[in-house]
Amino acid sequence: MIAPAVPDLTFAGPAALALVGQIAATGVGLVFASAGIGKLRHRALLPGVIANYRLLPHALVAPAAALLPPMEMTLGGLLIAGVLPRPAAVMAMALLLVFAWAMAVNLRRGRAHIDCGCGHAALRQPLAWPLVGRNVVLAGLLLPTLAALPLPAGAWPLGLVGGMVLYLLFQLFNAIVALAGSPLSATRKASAR
Repeated sequence: MIAPAVPDLTFAGPAALALVGQIAATGVGLVFASAGIGKLRHRALLPGVIANYRLLPHALVAPAAALLPPMEMTLGGLLIAGVLPRPAAVMAMALLLVFAWAMAVNLRRGRAHIDCGCGHAALRQPLAWPLVGRNVVLAGLLLPTLAALPLPAGAWPLGLVGGMVLYLLFQLFNAIVALAGSPLSATRKASAR
């Protein structure tokens, strides 16, 4: 009896880098796609969120609010599908770093109370330094994608599952940061003293 061929899923060197790149691209792609959909669903609020950052001239707020959701959804789709991996990764990294910079500027101004606008309307998320770090880490995770190495045969499902896990960890992190900054958390901290 002949045993069925099992794909070699031993990853080292370029193969490991390619897998990490796909996991990151899928996870960050899901982040961008879901954020874009969230912003599109709540597009009436988005100009106000962008204006609250006080970084753009008033005349650019509406165009930015109109362009951001489709740009995020497109970048998310490109990253997930692995289409144009380098340009998509570079654009996603740039956008993540711009978002991190905008949050950091407002935190330094003492404006932590404004909503980050991360696309999670169900749980308002005030600005916090962990969100700045989160965006920088997500941008850094995309670095292996820039190598655009070919993924080994049979590794695509593993990369997809890894990307979904990364996305779920992102959601968990956001929920923890949002809850830590919520009024309920502040009330519990005050009563514990």
